[in-house]
Amino acid sequence: MAKFLLDNETAIRLGCFFGVLALMMFLELIAPKRALSQSRAVRWYANLGIVALNTAVLRLLFPVAAVGLAMLAADRDWGLFNNLSVPYWLAVAASVAILDFAIYLQHVMVHAVPLLWRLHRMHHADLDIDVTTGARFHPVEIVLSMVIKMAVVAVLGPPAVAVMIFEVLLNATAMFNHANFGLPLGFDRWLRLLVVTPDMHRVHHSLLAHETNSNFGFNLPWWDRLLGTYRDQPEKGHQGMTIGIDLFRDPGAQHLHRMLMQPFHEGTGDYAINRRTRD
Repeated sequence: MAKFLLDNETAIRLGCFFGVLALMMFLELIAPKRALSQSRAVRWYANLGIVALNTAVLRLLFPVAAVGLAMLAADRDWGLFNNLSVPYWLAVAASVAILDFAIYLQHVMVHAVPLLWRLHRMHHADLDIDVTTGARFHPVEIVLSMVIKMAVVAVLGPPAVAVMIFEVLLNATAMFNHANFGLPLGFDRWLRLLVVTPDMHRVHHSLLAHETNSNFGFNLPWWDRLLGTYRDQPEKGHQGMTIGIDLFRDPGAQHLHRMLMQPFHEGTGDYAINRRTRD
């Protein structure tokens, strides 16, 4: 099974990406949670354009991606799990959970450090939230994220299959929890014990700073609950809440070329966790 997954990595990742993307787009069309303030054509060309750009940048800068590094680490006995005698299934499961926790910590970090918030706020500057928002990240942040992920892989020494499972799950759940459709309340409350749901993550895209700085999880919801960053619902409700941040309210700022320049806009706004009040 592991050999099959690794031999067909590209096909599996692309198949999952486009399959989940198509399913989420379909659900958004038939059962939208919120009315969009901008047309899909404007938002999708910009958000999906970022995906294409980020893919090209990663291909250029990282000829060996995280799965390849995990295979190299196994060959050279790098990392924790390559030097521990543990059952393979446990190494896989623990590696997926640890990698997810690392992404949670990274997410908190890009909110806490003003310089990194400048990069990350492009993700939050979307005036709506839908499946394409889940892939809307500045290229510099994507490169930083890859460096962090590869450092974790080098230290952890996870099985290559675990890294592949993690990346597929992360991409799929990021699209799922940004999707603009609603689940029945009772089902949502049960499901968010296992995975971050759209209603749970939508709180994180609120205009209100104390809501923006909550629900940092992308895949597993447990870290928010354990570390005190969980918020159940937005205080104004999912229909009444405002999506986005204070700095970029002009719809023209959502065009691709202007999105790429957002990190260089003067000021950091009110959303970094360690923001300071000045007279």
